[in-house]
Amino acid sequence: MAIVELNNVEVSYGAIKALRGVTCTVEGGAVGLLGPNGAGKSTLLRTLLGFIRADAGEASLFGYRLPAEALEARQRLGYMPERDAVARKVSAVSFLTYCGCLFGMQRSDAMERAHEVLNYVGMGDSRYRKMQTYSTGMCQRIKFAQALVHDPKLLLLDEPTNGLDPEGRLEMLELIKELVTKRGVTVLLSSHLLPDVEHVCDHVLVIHQGRIVREGSIGELTTARENLFEIRVREHQEAYRNALETAGCVLQTLPNGNLLVEKPARLEPRVFFELARAQNTHVRHFVAVRHRLEEVFMQAIGRH
Repeated sequence: MAIVELNNVEVSYGAIKALRGVTCTVEGGAVGLLGPNGAGKSTLLRTLLGFIRADAGEASLFGYRLPAEALEARQRLGYMPERDAVARKVSAVSFLTYCGCLFGMQRSDAMERAHEVLNYVGMGDSRYRKMQTYSTGMCQRIKFAQALVHDPKLLLLDEPTNGLDPEGRLEMLELIKELVTKRGVTVLLSSHLLPDVEHVCDHVLVIHQGRIVREGSIGELTTARENLFEIRVREHQEAYRNALETAGCVLQTLPNGNLLVEKPARLEPRVFFELARAQNTHVRHFVAVRHRLEEVFMQAIGRH
């Protein structure tokens, strides 16, 4: 059974169509939801939460139809919104205990669970302070914790690393990755930061103007670029460069000192090794250059 299933879903705000026949399936793992501002990412998440009723099409979570069975579905999912959703005049412990009670836990169980998730997201004694004293990064951690308090099987994360410094950002991404790989939680991660998606996700959905315009695994989408290679030889690099140029290759020296080489289509890759041997050197590094996710994304939304 699919965790998330959308079939020809359409959503409008008055005369503005936010989703236009969106069809997709999420069966598990970590999925990145990519798109420019206004593409429909937040609308898609709110539709899955049951906050928005689709004008047409069908949507379901864990087999529960939306919005008719949204309450049953929400028991199994956690949501981390992009905007702040914390009670600033209470402590993190009190806030998360309250969130646990909303999901039907006894207060004692909710408080115990609150401390568990606060430990998990790295909140120390500051959990007892009022949240109005928290930094932006600390508030992000609390938002993440409240999404976990009821032990969901699906997480909807909207820009989870907003406001975090580089170290905090990496810690957040590692926590998300651990939930997927070690705890079996399915994650739908909406972000405009492509490195975040590449760090966590194994599959992406690209949405543009309310439509899914590209989807697939990151490995499939970032295939090797035809006839383009990164090469390093042990010695005699200048002679090797000249031999490559004579063979018709186009060269560029990368900042790390390696050569970026585009070969003519008529040449086989073994020519690189044959030319190295002819110049009394050895190839020490040889990889096919792959398409970057940024290139795939820009092509999908019609920008180059």
